[in-house]
Parts: sequence; structure tokens; C-alpha cells
Amino acid sequence: MEFHGEAIDALPMDGRFTMSNMAIEAGGKAGLFHVDNTTRKYLKGRATRKYTEYRSDPDAAYSRVIEYDAANIEPQVAFPHIPSNTRPISKVGNIPIDQVVIGSCTNGRMDDLRLAARILKGKKVDKRLRCIIIPGSQRVYLDAMKEGLIKSFIEAGAVVSTPTCGPCLGGYMGILAEGEKCVSTTNRNFVGRMGHVKSEIYLANPAVAAASAILGRIASPEEIA
Repeated sequence: MEFHGEAIDALPMDGRFTMSNMAIEAGGKAGLFHVDNTTRKYLKGRATRKYTEYRSDPDAAYSRVIEYDAANIEPQVAFPHIPSNTRPISKVGNIPIDQVVIGSCTNGRMDDLRLAARILKGKKVDKRLRCIIIPGSQRVYLDAMKEGLIKSFIEAGAVVSTPTCGPCLGGYMGILAEGEKCVSTTNRNFVGRMGHVKSEIYLANPAVAAASAILGRIASPEEIA
């Protein structure tokens, strides 16, 4: 899957990584973005070897082209038990939750944590649920500490983990019990993915996840004053 357009060009690298990560859930083998100045800036100081830039041919033929007006796309929530079972946040309804997971390889980068921290700062996580924050790497963890994001999370009542897959694949920490519901920024919500086969996972972006942690139900960030 190859991504183009004004909205794509405006995306920071963190957002591009998330889309590339999720391309496989949409049936792609890879998610591709053209190299631009945003890419080059990111690579500066990271790339240790000389690299070659590739672009699609101007007359490249695609098996399918889909166009979206990004300005009209609401935040989406993927309902159980497949990432493609999505609904716009305005059509979700009242769904109480038991757990929120923000982070992982899909949405655990600095832009993701900054977004969540902006919503959680000065607020409190609903006492009826668990909120787990998982930075995507040790470098992200350190940068989040320097920016004060970790402090905001802890003061809000969230638990901050060291980088790990943890609950994403049902390994440990935040394993769901029978009947529990979780809003997660991870990449998959299959049956039994996070624990009991009768638990439910709803996938969302960090802003929706943070708002949900505060209100105790799946919620839009616009509901947080």
C-alpha cells in the first residue's frame, strides 16, 4: 500500500510509522511513503550508512486507487474482533470499559505520548479502570521523562511500563478477564488477543484512548474540557 496526498505529506514520521504498521491489517504486505524532507530530517543522526532514495515511476500502474477527504474523517474505533470492524467515534454509543492501553509498537512514539499527555494532564483516570502507558522504546521512555510526560501520566493515575509487548499479545500485565472491555492503541483485537476469549478489545488512537480513560467509557477527546 502506497500513501500519497496533502494529509500524508503533513504527517510527522510517527504518524507514518503507525500507518505503515497497520497496512498489514488492511491486507497489504507493506505500507510505503515517498522520501521527503521530513524523512531526511528523521534519518539525520540515525542512519549510519549511506542510503538510496526510491520513488514510484511517474507512470506507475496501480491495481487500485482509493481517495479520501481526510478533513471529513472522524476518529475511528475498531470494534471486536477485527481491526477493519470500524465505526466513527460519533457512532460508538455508550460502552463502559475496564482498561486502557496507550503505547506499543503501533502508537508508543513521542507524538503519541504527547497527544495522550495533553489530554490526561491535570485530569484523573476513572477509578473504575486501569490505564497502562507503554513507551515504544527506551529512547522514547527517556525523552518522555525529559519532557515531563511520565509525570503527567502518573499524576493522572496511570501506570507507566518499561517498553514491552506486554498486554498487546496477552503476554502479561493488563491481561483481560472474562467480560472485560479494553480500549487499546495496539494493532490487533482478535478473540483472546489480550486474555480471556470472552473479553473485548476496541482499537483507537491515543487521543480517544486518553479521553476514554478519563470518562470510563469509549469517548471522544472533544468531550474533555
